[in-house]
Amino acid sequence: MVISYKKLWKLLIDKDMKKHDLREAAQLSSSTVAKLTHGENVSTAVPLKICSALQCDIADIMEVVPDGSPASDE
Repeated sequence: MVISYKKLWKLLIDKDMKKHDLREAAQLSSSTVAKLTHGENVSTAVPLKICSALQCDIADIMEVVPDGSPASDE
């Protein structure tokens, strides 16, 4: 099982935001955003910061998917 952040990228599109805007709004480093982009592990504080900045629930930005599924091929 892996974490997919596809929902986050779709949410940014819906909010007309770029990754740079997310980085500023959630006060994230560029390396943290790069980790999210590549589906790498981040601390639990990161999704909480994102949810706070975007005023959304954690299920709105990430999901657990089986290994090898299309959502995990980011």
